[in-house]
Order: sequence, then structure tokens, then C-alpha cells
Amino acid sequence: MRNDGKFLAGLLIGAGVMYLLDPDRGGRRRALVRDKVTRIGHQVGDDLGARSRDLRNRAAGKAAEVRSRFEGEDVDDERLEERVRSAIGRATSHPSAIDVVAFAGRVTLRGTVLEDEVDGVLSAARGVRGVNEVENELQMHPQAGREPSLQGEPRG
Repeated sequence: MRNDGKFLAGLLIGAGVMYLLDPDRGGRRRALVRDKVTRIGHQVGDDLGARSRDLRNRAAGKAAEVRSRFEGEDVDDERLEERVRSAIGRATSHPSAIDVVAFAGRVTLRGTVLEDEVDGVLSAARGVRGVNEVENELQMHPQAGREPSLQGEPRG
């Protein structure tokens, strides 16, 4: 059995050498193999470059995030409202039903929300960089029912 494997390997190597060293078409075949190997080398290089850039950018982003947490970033009210709206938009099925007002790091949430989404909305608002305090003035409803601002297809 072991000799059969050696014979088969020798046969395949011989066929490959014949294929590449053929006097009529061997030059073309060698050029194709060389081009494919070169292409693969370029792809590997490009992939490694992209991955290293991604890793470098992620590390720079994390470093900036950590630095900003320790520096106590001062955020203007309008930007803080936009950040909170963005964060709560991912935590509720009807984000347009919630009004966000910010003043000096204090955020007030007004409007209507489903009861099972309240904790997520408040948690999302508290997690925004620059928010010092969240005031909850939300009206909670167990289901959309006839509340106009909770009508329509929920996002999600």
C-alpha cells in the first residue's frame, strides 16, 4: 500500500513537470502559473494591509474613547441631544415618539414609550458620553393601543 502511494505521487509529479515543460505550450502554461502566484501574493498583501489598517484604526478609536472619558469632555447641548436621539433610536421601536432636551449634561426625555422598552431607553440615554443625569418624563403604555405616536410599523 505504501508503494502505491509513492507511485501515485511520482506519477502526478511527472505529469505536472511534463505539463509545464511541454515544448509547444509549456511557456504559456508557466506564465499562467507565474501570473496566478503573483496575483495571490498581491491579494494576500492587500488583505494584510487592510487588516492592519483596520486594527490600527480600531486601536486609535478605543484610545480616543478612553482619553475622552478621563478628560471629561464638554459637549454642547445640541450635540448631546443628537447623540442621545441616536442611542435611544436603537432601544425603542418608535423613536420619533420621544423628545430629547439637554442642558449642561442633564437630559430630559419626554413623550410616549412602551413599558417594556423604558429600561432600554433610559439605559441607552445614560450610556451616552457627556450625559451626567437623565430625567424621565416618559409616559409609559403597556401596548400601542390607540396612542397615536406609537402607531405604525415598529422599527427593528
